[in-house]
Amino acid sequence: MGERNLKHSTLVWLLVLLTTCGLSVNVRIKDIAKFRGARDNQLFGVGLVVGLNGTGDSGTLNSSLVANMLKNFGVNVDPNLLKTRNVALVMVVADIPPYYKPGMRLDVQVASINDAKSLKNGVLLQTPLYGADGNVYAVAQGSVSVGGEDVKDTANLQKRFPVVGYIPNGALVEREIPMNVVDSNTVTLLLNRPDFTTAARTALAINQKFGTTLAKAIDASSVRVTIPSAFSNDIIAFLALLEEIEVPADNPAQVVINERTGTVVFGGDVKIADFVLSYGNFVIVIQNGKINDQQATIGNLITALKSLGAKPQDIIAIIQELHKAGVIFAQLRIM
Repeated sequence: MGERNLKHSTLVWLLVLLTTCGLSVNVRIKDIAKFRGARDNQLFGVGLVVGLNGTGDSGTLNSSLVANMLKNFGVNVDPNLLKTRNVALVMVVADIPPYYKPGMRLDVQVASINDAKSLKNGVLLQTPLYGADGNVYAVAQGSVSVGGEDVKDTANLQKRFPVVGYIPNGALVEREIPMNVVDSNTVTLLLNRPDFTTAARTALAINQKFGTTLAKAIDASSVRVTIPSAFSNDIIAFLALLEEIEVPADNPAQVVINERTGTVVFGGDVKIADFVLSYGNFVIVIQNGKINDQQATIGNLITALKSLGAKPQDIIAIIQELHKAGVIFAQLRIM
């Protein structure tokens, strides 16, 4: 009966057991950290998308821009004579990863700035992409893809947003962004998710790997590592060795609830204290750390509630109330 109720629920019930959440799992340093100084940079520019079938901008702004562009080719045209909706003014953005060299390519995203109706089948004209320092680091050009489908009621298809488009490999890198990961013969690892335990374990794993004290956790997010003299002429090899060292990473216990979709994501070992729960027709008793002769965890609690016919709305409401009562030993995030 309970399974039938869940299948016919108006919410999508997705239960994901992340058994690693709250437990230590060996992961490579390159999967949980990056080197300070090696970072992505954001690029942006303003360009024109042409070739639109009457779905471009209205007004005369584009006419002036097109006239100025034509002037660069020696063609003088009165902007008042260029009243066309086949052109759209767009913002062009891209992220350039560290160490990208001239000649390498980037994916580009374009978005309409004015009142264009659609960028479908348009072509972006050559557009310089600037960094925060005002220098040009890439040039973008190419056919715009808006993706998705023109759908109204089909829930299984992604609706198209015609004023935002993409150009895969649409930008050509023209200038390398300087990167420097070495500072005073040291490198610093920055954890993707700051955590004191993981930082300490990272430093310990590095020191054990090299048999000497090279690493020290500075705070919850950074670990400073001294480069050994043996690698003074081959720093890349040392960095590669660092990246491959495995660390027993630690994550705090969490329960994540998305009320819109009825999704609950939690660690299989998230523990709960003893309590007596009365919710509608449900009565759940946890005593001496046990529920139905099993360890008192969120996973076992949800299994018990499902066996009683609880719907996704019921389970989410119960978890929220238990967290308010302080009997769930985990962070609760509601999205």
